Amino acid sequence: MDGSLKGRTVAILATHGFEQSELEVPKNALTEVGARVDVVAPQSGTIRGFRHFDPGDDVTVDRTLDEVGAADYDALVLPGGVFNPDALRSDDKALGFVRDFFSQHKPVGAICHAGWTLIDAGVVEGRRVTSVRSIRTDLRNAGAIVLDEEVVVDEGLVTSRTPQDLPAFCLKLTEEIGEGRHAGQHAGAASASVHAQLR
Repeated sequence: MDGSLKGRTVAILATHGFEQSELEVPKNALTEVGARVDVVAPQSGTIRGFRHFDPGDDVTVDRTLDEVGAADYDALVLPGGVFNPDALRSDDKALGFVRDFFSQHKPVGAICHAGWTLIDAGVVEGRRVTSVRSIRTDLRNAGAIVLDEEVVVDEGLVTSRTPQDLPAFCLKLTEEIGEGRHAGQHAGAASASVHAQLR
């Protein structure tokens, strides 16, 4: 599959407290098959990762949310970690960035606790997803159909549970990005309602 994503651009949206492997493994996997991958964050400089609850390494931010939009990328990846998605789900610019990928029918990958960000972006109602066990009730309450599988693919939305699922997550993410836009990938009525409340 070498070069299969040549010319594609992917944003990884994260902030302080992301799970180290859930950012670095997809970034490396996508880069290896030819994609250009930017780490996008609310702030410039670096963001600090975590390895479960232990501090991890700093990662350089390539672009800030003030500098880019969903139109600049072919796909989006949302790593988990407890602190990272909890911060992003209260950031209106981050939620708008996520929502726009769905509105533009572009592939989105989310792993572990990243489902929290999807919930607050208003994009999970009626969608088949998986996540780390601790947020599955939150996803169900937001209208998602929650499965306990290593990777779930629903019309361009790729979700996985934990770092142990990263090989399957990266494989399916690469396939979905390679396929391009998905007509079934959409923001939906719930997203429009949330967006209206934020304006």
